[in-house]
Amino acid sequence: MIEILNPTLLTRAKDTGALVGEILRTVKVRTTVGTNLLDIDRWTKDLIAQANAESCYVDYAPSFGRGPFGHYICTSVNDAVLHGLPHDYALADGDLLTLDLAVTKGGVAADAAISFVVGDARPAESLALIDATERALAAGIAAAGPGARIGDISHAIGTVLGQAGYRVNTEFGGHGIGSTMHQDPHVPNTGRPGRGYTLRPGLLLALEPWVMADTAQLATDPDGWTLRSATGCRTAHTEHTVAITEDGAEILTVPKTALV
Repeated sequence: MIEILNPTLLTRAKDTGALVGEILRTVKVRTTVGTNLLDIDRWTKDLIAQANAESCYVDYAPSFGRGPFGHYICTSVNDAVLHGLPHDYALADGDLLTLDLAVTKGGVAADAAISFVVGDARPAESLALIDATERALAAGIAAAGPGARIGDISHAIGTVLGQAGYRVNTEFGGHGIGSTMHQDPHVPNTGRPGRGYTLRPGLLLALEPWVMADTAQLATDPDGWTLRSATGCRTAHTEHTVAITEDGAEILTVPKTALV
């Protein structure tokens, strides 16, 4: 299903998107060396409840996971890149952490992810991975707008990732979003311009470049959820929900304020 939101729902989508951004920023600020992934999950649960919103993850049970997910945020560390299941692990200095969050409020969902290094260490490889995904996301957003095609976004993202020296996995990518978290159209992280669905005002897309340092192959943890690089190399993942407007694409998952 491809859903086009009316102006009322678009206003709600902006509120939901800001909430997702605010929760991610708040959790990032709280996260330090020694923080347990289960604490991050608990903080997220509390922040969602305080906002009278609903988790898109806790009851999520798609065909590719061992559902239901049972937690409120994805916490992927180092070689884990997607769907990281929170577990009893205390973060170390220099760990590369990705937080991926989706919530629903007012009948509209929003989805975003951030990657950052924990503590004072600054591993060059980790920073390069994060930078590539952030630049690729910016390029994908710049390519989005009314009349553009999904392939234009995919090509823009894939070009940045390829020029940075990374191979692109197309098993998982961006997606439509609206009253539910995952909708059509699928937005691969590489593709051919001028192909695919034509974007229309009112369409929401969650764009999410992710890369692994030296491979495009994934391995699944015994937990049935966490996806890691097949070689054990480090990874990064960045995501925003955007709304297609009459003039281009508006990023919705930017925080307005920090939550306490």
